[in-house]
Amino acid sequence: MSSSRNVKPPVFNPLTGAIRALAMDAVQKANSGHPGAPMGMADIAEVLFNDFMSHNPQNPHWPNRDRFVMSNGHGSMLPYAVLHLTGYDLPIEEIKNFRQLHSKTPGHPEYGYTPGIETTTGPLGQGVSNAVGMALAEKVLAAQFNKDGHKIVDHYTYVFLGDGCLMEGISHEACALAGTWGLGKLIVFYDDNGISIDGEVEGWFNEDVRRRFESYNWHVISPVDGDSVDQLTKAIKKAKVVHNKPTLIICRTIIGKGSPNKAGKEECHGAPLGAAEAELVRKELKWSYAPFEIPAEVYADFDCKATGMRAENNWNQLFMEYQSRHPDLATELLRRYEHELPANWAQIVENGLHLANQKQETIASRKASQNSIEYFAEFLPEFIGGSADLTGSNLTKWSKAISLNEHNHFTGNYISYGVREFGMSAIMSGMYLHGGLRPFGGTFLMFSEYARNALRMASLMKIAPIFVYTHDSIGLGEDGPTHQPVEQLASLRVIPNMDVWRPCDTVETMAAWGSAISNTKTPSSLVFSRQNLKFMPRDHTQLMDIARGGYVLQDGGATPDYAIIATGSEVELATNVADKLRAQGKKVRVISMPSTNVFDRQDAAYRKQVLSGAKKMVAIEAGVADTWYKYVGTDGVIVAMNSFGESAPAGELFAHFGFTIDAILAKLVAE
Repeated sequence: MSSSRNVKPPVFNPLTGAIRALAMDAVQKANSGHPGAPMGMADIAEVLFNDFMSHNPQNPHWPNRDRFVMSNGHGSMLPYAVLHLTGYDLPIEEIKNFRQLHSKTPGHPEYGYTPGIETTTGPLGQGVSNAVGMALAEKVLAAQFNKDGHKIVDHYTYVFLGDGCLMEGISHEACALAGTWGLGKLIVFYDDNGISIDGEVEGWFNEDVRRRFESYNWHVISPVDGDSVDQLTKAIKKAKVVHNKPTLIICRTIIGKGSPNKAGKEECHGAPLGAAEAELVRKELKWSYAPFEIPAEVYADFDCKATGMRAENNWNQLFMEYQSRHPDLATELLRRYEHELPANWAQIVENGLHLANQKQETIASRKASQNSIEYFAEFLPEFIGGSADLTGSNLTKWSKAISLNEHNHFTGNYISYGVREFGMSAIMSGMYLHGGLRPFGGTFLMFSEYARNALRMASLMKIAPIFVYTHDSIGLGEDGPTHQPVEQLASLRVIPNMDVWRPCDTVETMAAWGSAISNTKTPSSLVFSRQNLKFMPRDHTQLMDIARGGYVLQDGGATPDYAIIATGSEVELATNVADKLRAQGKKVRVISMPSTNVFDRQDAAYRKQVLSGAKKMVAIEAGVADTWYKYVGTDGVIVAMNSFGESAPAGELFAHFGFTIDAILAKLVAE
């Protein structure tokens, strides 16, 4: 199937020729990849990076750099080629190793692998959503820190995206918010080439993109010839004039531009062009160089190291003046950009634990979470919270929180995202990646399902937004099985590099928040109850051991008859069962395990100390049983859910599904 667009011969340009050739040759050598988007968007990238982007290849982490996000991440050879050519630490050997093990050029852009890559992209729509978070962070930090004409936070976020990103629902969620927030320093280039894997998109994507984005309160520039340096330059200049709206530049492009037989066709989307076609491309582009050979004059024309260093030096001078006038603010901003915690952070966390322990409150853990937020917010001005339209249920807002949504008050620290769990989660990751803010956001645990891929991406990137989930089980009651999570705890726990906490009371809740904030390379899912949870007494050692993810709450000696593991609301049930068993002359150990992920990272000696020696292992949790077999073994007893819930008051549901003292005792006797 071929595109109905007129495939014009490319105008010879050695700079864009270099981008197209590198993309084509790297995909050909790897025998894998997507040459179409890089070849089609080469002119846009060349104009943006050479004429407009403020970036320093010698310091990819300069705080005031412009951010660039390739949301259509399958076109990864486009940013790799440009980063190599403009002078980043990405030598030609890495381009040759495209998509190979341990290279700096993985198949999709990955944060932490390649200098200059700001976020991991590939699942379509998430890159632009991360970028919305970056642009929001820029606007919030500018409102908080820019003083007296010293614009020390003043940069743009640029995005490339394609038809696929716009088809994905998350782009609707995030882009609507970007328009609502008036993110004037967000500029998005839409690669409008009319082609996806299945062919010409008009059979499944024929919406009016211009009107869609105008309805979001975006500034839209269309149509723009994506091969025209003049039109692209004028469009970017127009975008920069509008300060109260994000801009979408709709660029008409030809996928695989420069390929005589495959340009404009889906054949070049996700497969090498082939050796014969690659030679024809060289003739078409008047590119007479061997694969991976770039002439010195092209490198010289692309080289952004000197201009980048000047831009950073100018900013450094401005920042020195700012430091002299606002030393405390300058120190604070640098601390926050590095995600550094206050120097006495360990003591702050320990004090919070003692405070919660002294109060001995029996309250819902979602309320205990709000109390923990209230406590930690006093020490963390970088906190920026929010909720996907469930603030009153998630209890994510604290007394000194100021809403961004009230009169566009961007000096604030609280966001109402609306019913947009997926968009919220990806935006939070973007804010964290930008630096300077520590985002958290809430919804019901059940709706972590909507956001799951954003949680996975945060874990993959080793960044640390905090996801707050309330209404954690059948304990939410009458809303019924559509809202009662059953398998969600288990599914979150198996995401690599995700810490999941389900605390049993106010003290464990404080510990969960302390751990989540302390970890700057690991996202956390904090899971809280709707119903009240009984305070559990502990000694000092137990108090400190909460941070290890699991600990002995009630000791039953070296060889107890039963060791009962539980989490959340089921810990109280476990202690009540233990009391009954002790009345029968049994020795019982009760283990609270608020975070299996954290517990599994402890040394073998500690894990053995907590788990070993019991004649019978038991686990109790109002969720699916799967993750508990590794602790209790196949001959242990697991009291768990094996079906969806029902609609009824919480107490009736716990009885119906066997979460009562008598039901558990009967099961222990039977097994």
